[in-house]
Amino acid sequence: MHARSAFHLGLVLSVLGWTATADAQGPASRRVLGADRGRLAIIDARGDVEWEMPLKSQVHDLQLLPNGNILTHTGAATVVEINPAKEIVWSYTSAPRSGYNGPIEVHAVQRLDDGLTMIAETGNRRIIEVNREGKIVHSVDLKVEKPDSHRDTRLVRKLANGHYLVCQELDGAVHEYAPDGAIVWSYRLDLDGRPATPGHDGHGTEVFGALRLASGNTLIATGNGNRVIEVDPAGQVVWSIGHDELPGIHLKWVTSLAVLPNGHIVFGNTHAGPNNPQLIEVTRDKKVVWTLKDFHTFGNDLAAAVVLDEAGSAK
Repeated sequence: MHARSAFHLGLVLSVLGWTATADAQGPASRRVLGADRGRLAIIDARGDVEWEMPLKSQVHDLQLLPNGNILTHTGAATVVEINPAKEIVWSYTSAPRSGYNGPIEVHAVQRLDDGLTMIAETGNRRIIEVNREGKIVHSVDLKVEKPDSHRDTRLVRKLANGHYLVCQELDGAVHEYAPDGAIVWSYRLDLDGRPATPGHDGHGTEVFGALRLASGNTLIATGNGNRVIEVDPAGQVVWSIGHDELPGIHLKWVTSLAVLPNGHIVFGNTHAGPNNPQLIEVTRDKKVVWTLKDFHTFGNDLAAAVVLDEAGSAK
């Protein structure tokens, strides 16, 4: 592309509220699946919407399945599988468990290799695995210190060893649970030497996401901790990106998290406003190689987003 043409394309995309940046180590752009502003959408490498459907609820988790369908959640407590024709081909709605009559919310879903679907239920304070017929075949009770039907959990992932890595938002803790409900590993967030401040753009310890790396370390999207950290099994921070460490970028609510096959890390930067990107890809030496800033298709609450052209290696 000639320099003049490239400049013109960049100007058009900027006017539309969509920009993607990169350098020689990273892609010029990426395909992204995300949910925000009342829609579930895929944008292509140029920023055009190639697929979308209405989805009015706030979405905190989604997964592109091997069959091309999308697993996510709608409303407060319903998990759905949606095919490319925009049809719901499977759904499950969580209900209060025996002895509890309060609200239920779902903030984490995962289709497992055995075909079961893992669902984290706030309010019920448990993880369940359900089959295609909607039968609960396994459940794990969570040990929640500050029960809250909206903030018991955020992202939860089942690990290769059969355990569950659980982000307990209001507790400010990441716990690894064995299948019998025993906590076998924990990490508690701290304020990183900064005062706590209120609001979605504030600072705190309300954790959002975590991934277990092949090394045995745990990568954590700290939510309103405004940073990404990697901790070893002993709980020591061995790598991090601070809230103002990336040039020209301020981190607010750090949400979605993926490790790409090339080793790069992609994470979400939610509630940071239109002057900051919503997705950021960095190398291990903290060089920014790609960002998404799309306030035309998505908005300031893009908490669930997945890069599609390089599937994440961590589960």
